[in-house]
Amino acid sequence: MDNKLNSKSEMGFEQKLWQTADKMRSNMDAAEYKHVVLGLIFLKYISDSFEEYSYDLEKKSADPKAEWYVKDPSERYLVMEDKDEYSAKNIFWVPKEARWSYLQKNAKQPVIGKLIDDAMDSLEKDNPSLKGVLPKDYARPALDKQRLGELIDLIGSIALGDRASRSKDILGKVYEYFLGQFADAEGKRGGQFYTPRCIVKLLVDMIEPYKGRVFDPCCGSGGMFVQSEKFVESHSGRINDISIFGQESNSTTWKLCKMNLAIRGIDSTFIKWNNEGSFLNDEHRDLKSDFILANPPFNDSDWKGEQLKEDIRWKYGVPPTGNANFGWVQHFIHHLAPHGIAGFVLANGSLSSNSSGEGEIRKNIIEADLVDCIVAMPGQLFYNTMIPACLWFVSKDKKNHKFRNREGEVLFIDARKLGSMIDRRHKDLTDEDVKRISSTYHAWRGEGGKYSDIAGFCKSVKLDEIRKHEHILTPGRYVGSEEVEEDPEVFEEKMARLTKELAEQFKESDKLEEEIKHNLSGLGWKV
Repeated sequence: MDNKLNSKSEMGFEQKLWQTADKMRSNMDAAEYKHVVLGLIFLKYISDSFEEYSYDLEKKSADPKAEWYVKDPSERYLVMEDKDEYSAKNIFWVPKEARWSYLQKNAKQPVIGKLIDDAMDSLEKDNPSLKGVLPKDYARPALDKQRLGELIDLIGSIALGDRASRSKDILGKVYEYFLGQFADAEGKRGGQFYTPRCIVKLLVDMIEPYKGRVFDPCCGSGGMFVQSEKFVESHSGRINDISIFGQESNSTTWKLCKMNLAIRGIDSTFIKWNNEGSFLNDEHRDLKSDFILANPPFNDSDWKGEQLKEDIRWKYGVPPTGNANFGWVQHFIHHLAPHGIAGFVLANGSLSSNSSGEGEIRKNIIEADLVDCIVAMPGQLFYNTMIPACLWFVSKDKKNHKFRNREGEVLFIDARKLGSMIDRRHKDLTDEDVKRISSTYHAWRGEGGKYSDIAGFCKSVKLDEIRKHEHILTPGRYVGSEEVEEDPEVFEEKMARLTKELAEQFKESDKLEEEIKHNLSGLGWKV
């Protein structure tokens, strides 16, 4: 590709690729088409990686000066086809029938759908970590084979898995952009597998998962894990210093997650699936995590709470059967290590609701001094709801673990005025917005920088004040209104000055009016 990708400006090529691919969708539903496209993108990526390394092996085995030199040309082939050579480099083994070059050569054949299904099957057989993960059913009659062939040609024009592309994270950009676009196309359903990047980035930047276990019990397509890895990399940390654990109840979303992590070389061994979900069948029952990052379903009324009345996790009160919000909060707390911290998204109702015992649960969590920070977010950030949401940060150890002693304090941040519209329906937080929020939190925690309350934006509040507000956590109650700059000019003097200026403008206006009348009169027109 170097060719085609580089001929497009680096900016916006994902959008162009999406627009072209979307034209091929015909009447296919976005939820269905998503797996068709993302499955092919995944296949192209691992094929690119494989074929590049295969070429490297061929060169090394043919070079008399290389330590891998093989004199007999027929034996060189054996080196290139040695599965162990690829697994040692964390490269998926790709059988001949699954290589992109073979599929693209047959893209115009009416059997292309079956060839792709066979390719996916063979990949799963040769790579146990992909078992049950890859999409199939490309051979189904409803899938237009001409469009499918065109899609293969389109994706074939972009290098995804070679070294140059990996260094630029080309696949990551494409995959992330496509996930976002599909989420937009699917509307409410899209929010089930995708959390907007700016939200994920903010959560990760605030809790800083440098080292330890990262857990997301409702992990969707795996955005929290990807961003955590990016965070470690960008701060010159070691990727192997974090390990990830996750659970997802939707099998197709779980597959998306496994693919999303695989293309980035992230170990997904502990990303589990069952259709009962984290409440009824906790796959990580004994896990105590250093970091929790999550965006659980908002106000979920169908979470089977009636079956869990006596659950050990409900230390702060039994959540109502009609709303899972405080079930999730307590699930997160239950899975935190002694020094652990959790950052998660909840509906704004969680900050103030007193219905069905929610107020009492929130009060008990606050009185246990677990709430570290609350951030009110702007509306229109999410694909599945226009309702404004909030971020909760819960810490098991506010006393003095790495940071200053924050016992008996909660930081409130009102970020509702931040963000900018990216289209008619959606807002996005800029990198500057993210930095402003996260750096405020870090300064307050004592990580450097000077913290001070800012009217209308942030305030550090003692528990006594929260008690006075009946344990309601809405940031607007505490941060107050933005300070308006005082006008230094005395009112009487200002009015005298403005009146004089207005009189002068009236005078000038009269003068201009007379000149226009005079000019028109000279042309034979009387006004």
